[in-house]
Amino acid sequence: MCHLQLKTLLFVAWVLGYVAFLLATRRMWTGKYVRSPFARSLFMNMWYRCGLDLLGDNVKPLFVQSHLDSDTQTFLKRSVEKSGWVFTQLYHSFISTILSPIVSRTSINGFLSRGSMFVFSADQFRRLMRIDPEWRSGRLLDLGAGDGGVTEVMGAHFREVYATEVSPPMKWHLQRKKYILIGIDEWQHTEFQYDLISCLNLLDRCEDPLELLKAMRSSLVPGTGRLILAAVLPFQPYVEIGGKWQRPKQHLRVKGKTWEEQVTNLSNEVFREAGFEVEAVTRLPYLCEGDMYKDYYVLDDAVFVLKPSVE
Repeated sequence: MCHLQLKTLLFVAWVLGYVAFLLATRRMWTGKYVRSPFARSLFMNMWYRCGLDLLGDNVKPLFVQSHLDSDTQTFLKRSVEKSGWVFTQLYHSFISTILSPIVSRTSINGFLSRGSMFVFSADQFRRLMRIDPEWRSGRLLDLGAGDGGVTEVMGAHFREVYATEVSPPMKWHLQRKKYILIGIDEWQHTEFQYDLISCLNLLDRCEDPLELLKAMRSSLVPGTGRLILAAVLPFQPYVEIGGKWQRPKQHLRVKGKTWEEQVTNLSNEVFREAGFEVEAVTRLPYLCEGDMYKDYYVLDDAVFVLKPSVE
């Protein structure tokens, strides 16, 4: 057997071994349908639960109770279906393993058109913003917009939609949806301001979170401009650099152990220091499409509507 044939045989054996390993460890084949629909619904309803007595007195009246709605259920159902596409998931896992040492996870997801996020439904967004379906305004800026899935929910209410993104594959998705791409160092230096800025699960993934908050405040239309901000709690800041996770330069300290305690601290200290006050807050699951191992991934989000404080 020649050297080339031996290398080919070893490569094929490695691929087959890799596939066999993934299939053997994919517990969801035997476990994903064990839970009853009733048990699942009980678990999902916990995503929205808030202990009002644990919120600060000034934050308590601002809480908006959200629920599992039809748009969220549709996203979950689609995620479960995609997770069951065996050969697609094998291909995704194989490509991800090869590219992960040199390409960010976000770019890999963009290249493979997987890993879409779900923060809120159209109805949840409108209830939080206190607007009706016909409400329209001028400019929306979505920072770190990803593939634009969440941008679509908000963008229906705005005449111009701007977006920032650092991942080249994600930029392609945004351009395909006809959003106006703007540089990550340009959006705060334009000749115009924004009626709404969205900063969804970005505060814990940037180098200078306080500077970002202050830049967003100065970029809002005076008086009527609003910031919608989502943060995963407990707050654990990291930034992805060269495929590796590192602590950011500026450490944003959020006090408290529970979701309610951290929401209160963000409202009363962090946002106030940056020149904002809270208009509304809700608890929502931050959902991401799954893979070979899980139907979907979920984190605990606090979603705030903020307005600039009167100086």
